[in-house]
Amino acid sequence: MDRIRIVGGNELHGVIPISGAKNAALPLMIASLLTDDTLTLENVPHLADVEQLIRILGNHGADISVNGRRERQGESYARTVHFTSRNIVSTTAPYELVSKMRASFWVIGPLLAREGKARVSLPGGCAIGTRPVDLFIEGLAALGANIEIDGGYVNATAPAGGLIGARYVFPKVSVGATHVLMMAATLANGTTVLGNAAREPEVVDLAKCLNAMGAKISGQGTSTVTIEGVRSLSGARHRVLPDRIETGTYAMAVAMAGGDVILEDTEASLLNTALEAIRRAGAEISETNNGIRIVRNGAGIKPVDIVTDPFPGFPTDLQAQFMGLMTRSSGISHITETIFENRFMHVQELARLGAKISLSGQTAKVEGVSRLKGAPVMATDLRASVSLVIAGLAAEGETMVSRVYHLDRGFERLEEKLTRCGAHVERVSD
Repeated sequence: MDRIRIVGGNELHGVIPISGAKNAALPLMIASLLTDDTLTLENVPHLADVEQLIRILGNHGADISVNGRRERQGESYARTVHFTSRNIVSTTAPYELVSKMRASFWVIGPLLAREGKARVSLPGGCAIGTRPVDLFIEGLAALGANIEIDGGYVNATAPAGGLIGARYVFPKVSVGATHVLMMAATLANGTTVLGNAAREPEVVDLAKCLNAMGAKISGQGTSTVTIEGVRSLSGARHRVLPDRIETGTYAMAVAMAGGDVILEDTEASLLNTALEAIRRAGAEISETNNGIRIVRNGAGIKPVDIVTDPFPGFPTDLQAQFMGLMTRSSGISHITETIFENRFMHVQELARLGAKISLSGQTAKVEGVSRLKGAPVMATDLRASVSLVIAGLAAEGETMVSRVYHLDRGFERLEEKLTRCGAHVERVSD
């Protein structure tokens, strides 16, 4: 099993190309099930989760071809993937596939809208919380679907004439449920209005792609999204937006290690709240023609309090990384997690490096220390794993991170990107 070895102490200098967003690519790929034409997606990252979803879509009958090419910007490997779901051969998403990636449950929306039925396994437990599918089920029922849960599967059928437009207000903000209901409503009869909808850039990106396919969606990026149903969707070509979580992660890595790095092919507007927190921590951040420049030379790391919130708030997917940064601050910071329960599992591993962190309910109190010391640590989930990398960049000696398959789910060639900027990071195969 692979591990990541980090020898801390090196500043970062250079250019890091930002990949396409995993959290945007996954729903975009699933949207290909809505049409029998070809959907072409550019800037698709090469990640374990993307490869798993390709297998899942193939199970439903999608024909998928991949074109990859080396690009000039840091020789980033940007892929163009073509999805053609001309014939849906199965409306069942089995447990053995759904259990490996929760986002695969989202196929229920397109399958139900296009085929009038779907049988999708419940995704089961999750390392960072229960994340129930109640909102998905309630929302689809509001569109007229008949839904039964039997034997660990959600069995959904649409009325004889298809799904029916309706108004549905989410009891709490859910990015995944917003994706699913927006996709399902594109082929419903009549108009659907989604209240308290997620405002994340990935939702906006999905709406942009669906509109290019012939959907009629408005209000994306606000809390009220309106979808006028159409009879069918066509193919389209769409470029996946930059990964704001990867952008924030590398920005925090530079703030931790020190140095001067340009994050290329990304946009500051995707994560203004997180960038402002990094500024308050002591880094200088400026926009360039094609990205963001992060500089921290000499100045120490200042303590900053953050609270995770739905967009445009501080992203929960950057919480662990920011905690890693705060372990070296010059005071006490407080990090409050409001999105997911049980998302502080990285605390024990950071403590192995010498961090001083105490928990009280949803809040972590981080008392900055003057030095961290390398140690063997274990990744517990995707974002927690990269927080250990960030801490390792500033730790004395060697940090060895195991279970890096978590990293491979969401970070494309992380060790290569950091090494190009002077970090001592390498993948070790046992």
